[in-house]
Amino acid sequence: MSHEASVHDAQTKILRELLFMPGANFAALQKATGLESDHAKFHIKRLLELGYIVKDDKMYSLSVSGKEYANKLDTDAGVIERQPKVAVMLVVEREVDGQKEYLVQQRQKQPFFGYWGAPTGKVRWGETILETAARELMEETGLTGTFTHRGVFHEIVRLRDEAGAVGEPTEDKIFHLMMCADSSGQLKATFEGGRNVWRTLASMADESPKYQSFDLEMDLGIKGVPFTELPTVYDSHTF
Repeated sequence: MSHEASVHDAQTKILRELLFMPGANFAALQKATGLESDHAKFHIKRLLELGYIVKDDKMYSLSVSGKEYANKLDTDAGVIERQPKVAVMLVVEREVDGQKEYLVQQRQKQPFFGYWGAPTGKVRWGETILETAARELMEETGLTGTFTHRGVFHEIVRLRDEAGAVGEPTEDKIFHLMMCADSSGQLKATFEGGRNVWRTLASMADESPKYQSFDLEMDLGIKGVPFTELPTVYDSHTF
């Protein structure tokens, strides 16, 4: 997995300039930064080292990775826009003695340590949603199964401080709800970051602590609802 390098404000200005043209010479890029020649040269050299720009004769242009990075810019503010986390949420169902049970996890890492919820996992770069669901199921539970896409759930989490004031979003998550009713294999009781159990929804009704959105998420995944959004607020000490 690659990680983007942080760039200086002057370098951001250069990338923004090149975002709106096929190429530019040194004078145009220097003007965009508002810096003296030596300082502008330093920042252009740094962008070349990072691989965000390329030089052809006397013209500079964005590289493939530079186009990808610059396209994330808020062109008015000149900063990289923060993006929601994209993940899968697994609704895994089985039937035992005529009673439906669902795979749930108790989280054993921060944030929300100790909370109960459905298994989730981030979508990796270049991975399909179905691949993510299958990988997360195997990694965290040891099970395999066939998934169908049941909908999208968008959750924006804010925290409430001791004075009762609600702050700006702390988490912004887009979950693809993935349903599996044919899982097989030996369930791993624990994994790094949590533990797994099969539970009926009735037995989860009074479980605490659990995510505020748990009941809704399970219902959406079981019924199949194309799109749902929900803002949630937690007390800051529970995060």
